[in-house]
Amino acid sequence: PSGTDLPPLMAIAATSDIENAYQVGKIIAKEARAVGIHWNLSPVVDVNNNPLNPIINTRSFGEDPKGVSEFGISLMKGLQDHGMLATAKHFPGHGDTETDTHVALAMIPGDRARLDRIELVPFRRAIAAGVDAVMTAHVAAPQILGDRAVPATLSPYFMTQVLREDLDFNGVLFTDALEMGA
Repeated sequence: PSGTDLPPLMAIAATSDIENAYQVGKIIAKEARAVGIHWNLSPVVDVNNNPLNPIINTRSFGEDPKGVSEFGISLMKGLQDHGMLATAKHFPGHGDTETDTHVALAMIPGDRARLDRIELVPFRRAIAAGVDAVMTAHVAAPQILGDRAVPATLSPYFMTQVLREDLDFNGVLFTDALEMGA
């Protein structure tokens, strides 16, 4: 309760100044490190491209994959430059869903080409910029994996083929909370 009260990511992006995201990362890192915390489960790099999304909303930097990437990497660098490990989340993207995964399994629409063009852009760029970890999302992709699609967290296709092989991520993987409804 005594830490700095920071605005949501969408408000930071509304300033159009990526330096503000860096400063937020710096503040988080300095305050967290002061109390012995070395790992942060941020930044959220979901592209908020569905106005009916009940959970990502202002937790995202916005609806443009390029802008989300720039602001996400800036916040990540603010964390890392001040001794904090960073985690890009919620892979492979939770911005175009209409279900709160705390309650039920969310579905992400579209095929792999769409995923590459929108949702995966910020993850690809964060990985290239040296993010320490990626947190997976409990979202299913039936247009990619079929009607019996399991959540990405449990999918060898997403965890191994897409994340490890296609995006060449070799860092730490976290799952989103296991007690979630999804």
